[in-house]
Amino acid sequence: MTRLTDNLDDNSALFIEEIRFNGEVWGIESDDGWVIVDSQEFEDTDVIPFWSDKEDAEVHCVEEWADYQVTKIEIEEFVQEWLPELDQDGVLIGTNWNADLEGFEVEPLQLAESLAGVDAD
Repeated sequence: MTRLTDNLDDNSALFIEEIRFNGEVWGIESDDGWVIVDSQEFEDTDVIPFWSDKEDAEVHCVEEWADYQVTKIEIEEFVQEWLPELDQDGVLIGTNWNADLEGFEVEPLQLAESLAGVDAD
């Protein structure tokens, strides 16, 4: 069961709030690497989904991802290593995608600014 809903704004806000508070991010990986999906918004762009809660990520370890497991990433590593590297690679971040894999796709550096409390407008 997931707490995430069809309200993508709420899910994204929850992502920022919880990873700031808990200091961890959850992704899905296998021996072959992390889950990477095609962007729904941009052609020829990859997205790596992340969640602020382990159980919300585990909901997706079914069907084609049944052999995948949920993995925790500490916030310091995520912000200092993952986000700059993903930005260089042109990969977007999916934040707290719901059970239907619906959610926002954000630029890694935009996410870093949000986590730091910087208004990106």
